[in-house]
Amino acid sequence: MTTRTRPSRRRINLLPYLLVLPTAFFVALFTAWPTLLALYQSFFRQRLNIARFRQPTFVGLENYQALLTSSEFHQVLRNTLIYVLGTVPLSIALAFLLALLVNRRIRGVGFLRLAFFYPTVLPMVSAATIWMFFFTPDYGLFNTALQAIGYRGPQNWTANPDLALIAVMIVALWKNAGYYMIFYLAGLQNLPTDVFEAAALDGATIAQQLWYITFPLLRRTTLFVTTIAFISAFQTVDHIFVLTNGGPSNASTVLLFWLWQVRFEYLDVGKAATITVVLVAILLLFTVTNFLLSERKEVPDVR
Repeated sequence: MTTRTRPSRRRINLLPYLLVLPTAFFVALFTAWPTLLALYQSFFRQRLNIARFRQPTFVGLENYQALLTSSEFHQVLRNTLIYVLGTVPLSIALAFLLALLVNRRIRGVGFLRLAFFYPTVLPMVSAATIWMFFFTPDYGLFNTALQAIGYRGPQNWTANPDLALIAVMIVALWKNAGYYMIFYLAGLQNLPTDVFEAAALDGATIAQQLWYITFPLLRRTTLFVTTIAFISAFQTVDHIFVLTNGGPSNASTVLLFWLWQVRFEYLDVGKAATITVVLVAILLLFTVTNFLLSERKEVPDVR
């Protein structure tokens, strides 16, 4: 005799959802909701320092049109692009080189790791204060070095429109390279040694091992480091306050610093919300594009 068994109901395991719930709550509260609120406010005109504009007035896409046609926005966007292209690739390359250096079994490697990582521990304001001494026009370390090689005349690094943004970039490189080095060091220490031993037996040089083995195996590490480095570059505010305060003539003003000025100095809520939406859109576009390009698989050649 055959007995008909009743199909068992599928039980839903609630434990994973309960574990994710606290993180999802804070992401929704401090990320999703402020972004949606900024998107909503970007369609309104509101100036808290002008009596007749204190109440929000719906203006549609007028804030976006005014922002995209603003020469100040173009300058700030250009400064941000220069800052990102000047700090992100260099800091990642420097971090990788430092990781290769401290991944060796040499005497004093622990001290080298500590020395390279130490700038990361410092707050950005403290790091900028230290570098203010290096950029001092009369007796700063940079001008002293230039005079030692025969260059005459001190440079005012933080007050020169051609050097202010470079000074900000130098501090960011010094501060962030050690932090990214930790991720590459962890990735290098987890690589399989037998692959490198086999490559060495086959006659592969160190450069070939780096290009054909190390770089591909560290692809996901590079994806993570590139993403956080790009986002961190757009979060530049602290050391600009200390070094240049956005000057001279907005020569060192980047997008997030300008957003702070518009919102808290000029009290322009609508324009600040519009800048926020543009900033979030740029970060989202880069993150998705970087992920898709890094995860794309090569199509094998079957010819």
